This record gives sequence, structure tokens and C-alpha cells, in this order.
Amino acid sequence: MTHHLVSLKYGNSSISLPLPEDTRSFRFTEPESGTDRAGFVNNLIELIGARPVGDRVSVIVADKTRLCGYPVILPWVAEVLEQKGAGQDRVTFYIAYGTHPRQSDQECVVAYGEVYNSYRFIHHDCNDRDAFIELGRTGRGTPVAIRKSLADSSLILTIGAISHHYFAGYGGGRKLIFPGLARRDAIYANHSLYLDRQKGELAEGCRPGNLARNPLAEDLLEIHRMVPGYLSVHALLNSCGQVASYHFGHSYDDFLEICNKLDLCYKVETDRTFDLVLASTGGYPKDINFIQAHKSIHNVAPLVRDGGTLIMLAQCIDGTGSTNFLPYFTMGGPKETFSHLAKNYAGNGGTALAMMAKTERINILLVTELDEAVCKTIGVKKISASTAEEIIFDHSGSTALAANSSMLVVGKKAQPPAPRK
Repeated sequence: MTHHLVSLKYGNSSISLPLPEDTRSFRFTEPESGTDRAGFVNNLIELIGARPVGDRVSVIVADKTRLCGYPVILPWVAEVLEQKGAGQDRVTFYIAYGTHPRQSDQECVVAYGEVYNSYRFIHHDCNDRDAFIELGRTGRGTPVAIRKSLADSSLILTIGAISHHYFAGYGGGRKLIFPGLARRDAIYANHSLYLDRQKGELAEGCRPGNLARNPLAEDLLEIHRMVPGYLSVHALLNSCGQVASYHFGHSYDDFLEICNKLDLCYKVETDRTFDLVLASTGGYPKDINFIQAHKSIHNVAPLVRDGGTLIMLAQCIDGTGSTNFLPYFTMGGPKETFSHLAKNYAGNGGTALAMMAKTERINILLVTELDEAVCKTIGVKKISASTAEEIIFDHSGSTALAANSSMLVVGKKAQPPAPRK
């Protein structure tokens, strides 16, 4: 069988592997690119409009795992706010970590540029209980606990990339405020909706690119309606993780519109499954740790037939990305883990259960820097690039390629948005 080499991203480098000529390659429609300083500044000025910005402006940005061109655009944001009367002493940037660990100052300079050194940045700490105010509870019982200083803001602006999220449907947008700037127990209350306690399994509606009958996403919508009003700059990324375009809005409909555009680019429809799927997360930061890499595994797992094999390239230079993750794999199995989480949900529990469901159905081989013992605990097999090459050469069944699986979602494509009246 004839093979050809493909170069796949791995961390900040790449690995070349052979593929049979009849490999099915899943590709996207790249979003149209169109970003420049003048257009960005004019759109942001129009978004803010005539409303007074006041003296307590809050700008919310994502952490290093979800970048969206911050070093370029944050000076433009600062410029517009300055024009509107909000200088450095009136503007605070919040890093929406959620439950993620704090970044170093050096990492922040890389992530946000020189604005980090000239403006006040707050590193969100979900454990600092004194920092929060509770605005009520959702119908599902989630406490809407956000930062007091955010609730007191004269203007709130969120800036982040829209992405498919493996249980919330979509990342970015409303998630920058909650769970991005929420209290830990509130975050866990929302995330625990990933569990269908009546059926004893993961909630069927909690999947990437889906909001319908998704209890977690519906909870987030209710939270969105309870938090203070805010303006948003949404980034649409290309398959290389670079910003293709920015979209400006102030409503949930604006958020849905950009989600629709994301679907049109990155959702693929197929009923076929394959004996072997070769995939890369797309490199750094999508494979910075296993928690992030799992999203890519989750995206492409539906392409693998029952009993088939997934070879995933994921460097995971920061390890698993969570101290809470591995203990779930020592509880005796999925049923025991589900029972534990149903009583006491904690960080990355849903991720662990989702991973267990996949390793029960398919074989997952990981080209990674994770420790071999860690891989064994998770239920995957660590292999080298040369071993991956041998497996591919020896394989005689059907093969598929997902070169950037962090962006790929298998599902029904969205319809083009109707023109606004």
C-alpha cells in the first residue's frame, strides 16, 4: 500500500507520520480573515456607543489556554477606553481562570503583551470566598456567585475566542464571567450538571456544538440573565489558532450568531466510523496539558469504530493540568466514580468520566511527554512517534486523519444565519 507523509503539530514543533493514500482526511472551511486596527477600534467605539464608561471599567480576558490575539488588540482596547475617559486608573483587567491555576508574570506578558505591565490585572482566585457576591440561584440550584468588584463595575467588557466546548456546547462568551470569574463551589454546581443522576451516566445533551436540551448550557443561559449586563468582543479563530476575525455584541443573540459561524467552519457531518484514526490536537496551547488535550480526544472519538484505535499527538508539557484528575481513576471504575461525583462533584470529574467512557469503547494511543504510569492510570498507552509509524504501516483497515482535532466537531452542520432586519 502506498503511503505519504503528513506533518502534524506537536506542542510548538511537529511530527511527520505516514498515511495510506486512501486515508479519509477531515478538513474544515477556514473562516474569512479580516482584522485591522482601524476596523477593530471603530467597531469597539460603536459597541460602547454613547453610554458613559464610568470610573470602574472591567475588562475580562481568558487565560493562556484560550488565547485570542491579546498582545495586539489590548492596546487598541486601552486606546478606545482612554478616548472614552477611562485611563489606566479606571480600568482593571481580570484573568478568567475559573478553577485553572494562576499564571506566572512571565506567562502573562507572553499572553497579554506589554499592557500587562502598564495596567492593573487581577488574577482570579475561585477560593477567595470574601471576593464574591451571590446574586441568587438558578432553577437547577447553582449559586450565581461572582466577584463583588465585577458587580460594582460601571462597564464590563469580555474579550475571548469562541470555541466548541465538550460539555458546555461552546466556550467563550458568557463563560468568561461564569465560570471564569465565579466561586469554586458555584463552578462545580454548574459543571455537575454534566451528570445525569437519574440515568447514572453523562448527560446526553452535554456535547460540543450543542445547546439544545443541554442542562449545563441552559444553566449558563440562566446565569447570563442574572449577572450584570456586559459588552463582548468575540474572536473567531482559524485552524492554526490565529484570530481570523473579531465580532462585537452585547446580547445572547450576538453570542449565538458567532457560534453559528463557528459551526459552519468546523462542524463535519459523517455517519462513517474508522478502524484507525490519526489525530493531532493542533499543537500548543491545545496540548499544553491533558485536560486541554482531552477535548481533542473527545472531538474525534466518534470517528473511531467500537474496538478501533485512536492515535493522538498531544505533548502535554504541563502534565495532566490538574491535581484532581488522576484520583478519579483509582476509585474502582466508572460506576464508582459516578457515584462519588454525584455526591461530591469536584474539578475535572466530568472529564475523567468522559475519558473512561472512551477508553471502554476504543483503544487510545498517545504520543506524549506524559509519564508512562500516568498514561496507564488514565487508560491510554504511551507510544513513541516511531511506534506510531510502525502501527500505521502495519494497518490494513480503514484510516482517517484529523490534523487539528481541537477545532473539529462531528455533528449536524448549522444553517447559515438569517440576515438581521
